Amino acid sequence: MTTTPQAVRRPSPRPRRRATPPDPARALLPAAEPVRMLDEDGHRLPEQPDQPEPDAGTLREMYRRMVIGRRFDTQATALTKQGRLAVYPSARGQEACQVGAVLALRDNDWVFPTYRESMALVSRGIDPVEVLTLLRGDWHCGYDPGARRTAPQCTPLATQTIHAAGLAYGEARQGRDTVALAFIGDGATSEGDFHEGVNFAAVFRAPVVFFVQNNRYAISVPLSRQTAAPALAYKGIGYGVPSEQVDGNDPLAVLAVLGRAVAHARAGNGPYLVEAHTYRMEPHTNADDAGRYRDDAEVEAWTGRDPIARLETYLRAGGVLDDAAVAGIAAEAEALAADLRTRMQAEPQVHPLSLFDHVFAEPTSQLREQREMVRAELAAEEEA
Repeated sequence: MTTTPQAVRRPSPRPRRRATPPDPARALLPAAEPVRMLDEDGHRLPEQPDQPEPDAGTLREMYRRMVIGRRFDTQATALTKQGRLAVYPSARGQEACQVGAVLALRDNDWVFPTYRESMALVSRGIDPVEVLTLLRGDWHCGYDPGARRTAPQCTPLATQTIHAAGLAYGEARQGRDTVALAFIGDGATSEGDFHEGVNFAAVFRAPVVFFVQNNRYAISVPLSRQTAAPALAYKGIGYGVPSEQVDGNDPLAVLAVLGRAVAHARAGNGPYLVEAHTYRMEPHTNADDAGRYRDDAEVEAWTGRDPIARLETYLRAGGVLDDAAVAGIAAEAEALAADLRTRMQAEPQVHPLSLFDHVFAEPTSQLREQREMVRAELAAEEEA
């Protein structure tokens, strides 16, 4: 009996797997840990290919401006204790953020500061006395915002984010490659204006960098009571904005990350959000008692991460700085402080009628009426 051989059954080919398309959301995420290029002692960490190191000349200039900025900050604090300023919010400890942001920009770019950015404004070349005008109580702004490409220091939290987004969008509409940088505190990211500004910038691809200085406290409220996010940089993904987090006390990393963010915005790619992890060494202002909400051990730990000391160590090791250069920069800082002390001793001359200046481009009838009332009262006093 013969049998018919059975046909060999071949396994069915497996269906081809479709290539998984790249997840666009991942491109928006910051690094899992803050970008660092120097360790806490000022020694170079292994190079990161996407973080090019700033050149030696830029780093030396950053060191110079940080030293001058800290001396200015110390002098302004002293002037407050002497009654020459009504209030002063120190930025000591945040020098890398304050100066790095300014150095990452061109002169024709715009800066939108908060009340704490006095050091950044001095680094931008604005007269220190004009910078302190707001805090002295003479005028809301002592410098010409248009000429300095620097908005008035903003006291209400987060409103400057909307201003920055609007100006950046307007500049782009006119074909200019201007970038706007908005300084933001960690507490301001809890405000509605922050979210509106970031969302507007994302939708209309405004060339603006939102620079969050996370100094751990919104006055006395710790970060843990403000957000449950792994980092504030993650707030960008909800609006389609690429973000990064950086060690805000590492001058090299701050310059590298902000340089990349500014280049991204200038190239027409829309906004960028950067969170810098830093620390406010002094109280919120001279009216604050920081000892009520943080302990000495925490402050001491951050003292060891001093951005000026870290950069000085690195530049000395590379032969960019020596004793003579450090002494020369310190002398320059002292000269600025001495000049500031002298000029701040003069009492400001403010006429009561100036209260009505610069309120509206064209004064309203009510404003004219009020001005005339004050003018008449002043005239009556002079005649009496």
